[in-house]
Amino acid sequence: MFTGLIEEIGTLRQNGRRGETMVLGINASRIMDGLQIGDSVACNGVCLTVTTIAGSMFTVDVMPETYRSSSLKELTTGSPINLERAMIANGRFGGHIVQGHVDGTAHIEQIQSNQNAVIFQIEPTDHDLFRYIIPKGSITVDGISLTVVSVTSTSFTISIIPHTLKETVLAYRKAGDMVNIECDVLGKYVEHLLQYQSNTANDATHQKKPSITSQFLQENGYM
Repeated sequence: MFTGLIEEIGTLRQNGRRGETMVLGINASRIMDGLQIGDSVACNGVCLTVTTIAGSMFTVDVMPETYRSSSLKELTTGSPINLERAMIANGRFGGHIVQGHVDGTAHIEQIQSNQNAVIFQIEPTDHDLFRYIIPKGSITVDGISLTVVSVTSTSFTISIIPHTLKETVLAYRKAGDMVNIECDVLGKYVEHLLQYQSNTANDATHQKKPSITSQFLQENGYM
């Protein structure tokens, strides 16, 4: 589990692509302290497992499902990558609950300055995700924990302060770029539980046998 607070911007040094699989070699510095093989690292918001470590570079594998569902396929050698190690139990929880399981991709429609902030207008590829996106709610964009400012029928906006812009890959993004988005997991679980409860109730209704039968009437002297 992650918090959506980016620890550093890494750099893609190796890109081993074969079909819909990839082996990414990423250069980093800050997160290398104590990093071990098997650790989870969120790379642009995608939870990946460290497979090798050599000096200042670690590698991660990207399987077909992740390749198809995320923007990692857009990476090229030299691309900047947001990096965050899995949170530790005794650390401050400064963002929101981020799983690193992206719900899909989105495109940056527009970038505008607003005094000391920068407004990103973003359109999800899958518009069904709008049921989880609400004004003032949490959302993860390329692994960054952010607050939704406004929502329309086709896009949502986020407001970025100078510090976040400087410390994340959003500083390199431009209109038309693809980003990873992960919606608030709480909304997804609530929806699933309500649907499950409704389906269970419907199944019970369909399976319930009539309480008054011919046998019941005979046993109680009505027939």
